[in-house]
Amino acid sequence: MNQNDHRKSALSTVLVMSCTMASRILGFVRTATIGALFGAGGVADVINLVFNIPNNLRKLLAEGALSTAFIPELSKEITLDPAGGGARRLASNILGLQMAVALPILIISLAFPEFVLTIFENFEDPQKRELSHILFRWMMPYFLLVSVSAVMMAVHNTHDRFFVPAITPIVFSICVILSLLLGEQKWGPVAIGFGVLIGGIAQIVVQFPTYKMLGFRLLPTFSFGDPAFRRVMRRWMPMLLTSSLFAVNNQIAMLLASFLPDKSASSLSYAIVFFQLPFGIFSASITTVLYPKMSRQSALGNRRGLLDSLEFGYRNLWALLVPSAMAMILLGEPIVAVAFQRRAFTLDDTILTARVLAAYSVGMPFIGLFNITQRAFYAMGDVRKPFYCATATVIVDIALSLIFVIFLDGTSISLAWANSTAFIFGAVLQYIILRRHTGFRIRGKTTSTFARVLLGTGAGVVVILIGYKIFGTQWWTDGSSWGGLGILVGISVSASVVILGIYSWMNVEAVSIILKKGKMP
Repeated sequence: MNQNDHRKSALSTVLVMSCTMASRILGFVRTATIGALFGAGGVADVINLVFNIPNNLRKLLAEGALSTAFIPELSKEITLDPAGGGARRLASNILGLQMAVALPILIISLAFPEFVLTIFENFEDPQKRELSHILFRWMMPYFLLVSVSAVMMAVHNTHDRFFVPAITPIVFSICVILSLLLGEQKWGPVAIGFGVLIGGIAQIVVQFPTYKMLGFRLLPTFSFGDPAFRRVMRRWMPMLLTSSLFAVNNQIAMLLASFLPDKSASSLSYAIVFFQLPFGIFSASITTVLYPKMSRQSALGNRRGLLDSLEFGYRNLWALLVPSAMAMILLGEPIVAVAFQRRAFTLDDTILTARVLAAYSVGMPFIGLFNITQRAFYAMGDVRKPFYCATATVIVDIALSLIFVIFLDGTSISLAWANSTAFIFGAVLQYIILRRHTGFRIRGKTTSTFARVLLGTGAGVVVILIGYKIFGTQWWTDGSSWGGLGILVGISVSASVVILGIYSWMNVEAVSIILKKGKMP
């Protein structure tokens, strides 16, 4: 990749990051709105449980494994046939698959919500059960709508059109928030059902003009014998199995947490919310931009270009996730306190959640490298090696968790450490396998970037420690306050300015390319 390619990828990544950040913030606002209107139990439990059903189906059957399998083949079709006939046929067939999978699930869910919900909930309160049935009927169509939206997002991303798909989650959150604020007094909790349905439709409407402009249609076809479609299916099943492994692993962690003292499961859930904010913004954005590019390079037989793109991903993920992890480790307690510590959420809850967050954050950069390496394998059409690595990672995580909890009297902090250790192991294992398979090595510019990032992050550590020296700890131990927020923002901004200044001075790619200071690789 030349300098212009790097700069284009960097700017596309910044665009996606900005939209993702807005989406994450609105997600927090959406959650806070539900909490403000319905509290933490009763109705809120029903809302969260019911929405999780179509949302988890989306992750497994729509935007997750299927999109990951679809993008490389779509990239190949576009590369081989620039006129787009093969790509359009493939997209229509994938829409047909989505209909074949989602429609039966939707019909059964709408016709027999009582039967379907017995698999997911066991509310004894008849009012909760009745509300869950009503919300389920309103929310389940979201699964079909988001399945169609996922195909449209994949088509846009494969054509390097990142803005429109990146704003669709923002549109969804706005629809849900407005529906709650405008309709709660008249319709109560059912208002969120309206919002989810309208938001699902809006995600399609927002994407349709550019989707049509690219020459694609929303009419599904069912030519499942098409060779390109069958290649997608051969990729999809192992990818679905890999995604399921991590879902099962997450459930096992929560199960083990249920054997631990009170607040263990909650501290894990709360810590993940904070962890996902920087990780989702940086890792997901870089992967979104680079995965279609690596897929096109693989389709052209450009193995060197693909590995260059992967190195670019390594450098920028490291540059963004290492300081993010450092901030979560050193500022975790004030971050959690300012955001959550009020009413029933006590100082002890803040400290426990922050320590779990710190343990998770140690693995943050390595999870990013794990994910981008996995996508490189997928781009090359190799689904077995990532599956083996994922299996090994999950086995290590479960084994360590059992050891920590059963034999060492561990806590929820121990479960987070097990997760980080497992992903460090998985990232290294996947790198070793990729190196043997392709000759890919961390060296030269990438090694230099890793060292410069550590120096810049070290300077940020010094700034944060000086902040603690000046302000002490009382500013956050009393919980959420405007004064505490101001100090937290001041320390965070100061550390960020120092880190970015050092990045710019040392020509770290994440900053220097955007400032047009990048040098030819």
